[in-house]
Amino acid sequence: MPRYKDQLQGTLDLLVLRTLRTGGSLHGYAIAERIKLVSREALRVEEGSLYPALHRMEEAGWLKSVWGLSDNKRRVRYYTMTTGGQRELGQVEAEWTKLVSGVASILKQA
Repeated sequence: MPRYKDQLQGTLDLLVLRTLRTGGSLHGYAIAERIKLVSREALRVEEGSLYPALHRMEEAGWLKSVWGLSDNKRRVRYYTMTTGGQRELGQVEAEWTKLVSGVASILKQA
């Protein structure tokens, strides 16, 4: 497996919040599938990482959840981003953009 796994660990909050911002209310499996789809399968979020992160973000007040039924009639928790989550997303996106810009500058050096 590529070394991307280490990089993903530090960006999971960003990926989840951004996915919920564009995707609306989604359950955990749908969040993971959307990340995989949008990243063209470059990123895969495992259940063992995703669900603890969702619970942690809910406790932090960035997400709220409600129980509902999935398309295949399974009971699932649907997550939506709160105002606090929107603020957090803005901060994390700004930090990530700065980091990417710095790394790109270094990569451009000959």
